[in-house]
Amino acid sequence: MNHRRQYCTLRVGDLYLGIDVERIQEVLRDTSITPVPLAHATISGLINLRGQIVTAIDLRQRMGLGVADPSAGTSTMVLGTNEEPLALVVDSVGDVVDVTEDSFEPPPDTLKGEARRMILGAHKLERELLLVLNLEVALNLKAFDHREGAPE
Repeated sequence: MNHRRQYCTLRVGDLYLGIDVERIQEVLRDTSITPVPLAHATISGLINLRGQIVTAIDLRQRMGLGVADPSAGTSTMVLGTNEEPLALVVDSVGDVVDVTEDSFEPPPDTLKGEARRMILGAHKLERELLLVLNLEVALNLKAFDHREGAPE
């Protein structure tokens, strides 16, 4: 039996990524993010989500893809976790796609560094390669050195 999975798609730089739809709590556009002084460069800041404070992680920075053009706009994906919700700041959010397990392959060799560590594998779609994001690695805040990326 070939199981189907649904992924919410997003873009970060040139990468077309997917996150299991069951992990998505909500998608926000043009969200106000309050910066946190001395936070790691990967932490965009904090979001007030109807009275709940949520940490926002810049996925582009987390994957080692550099800083986004500030005029380009971003979207924020709030994710449910076992502990507390976390948010990912991404370049854009796309549609939900259905894939089957038989299209799943290991990560492509062209991915390097942090980006490669955060990809579980890929699904070949008609027009693009959908890279499945490993949220456990991407959201692991304990992996950040709190001094790295902070102003001196």
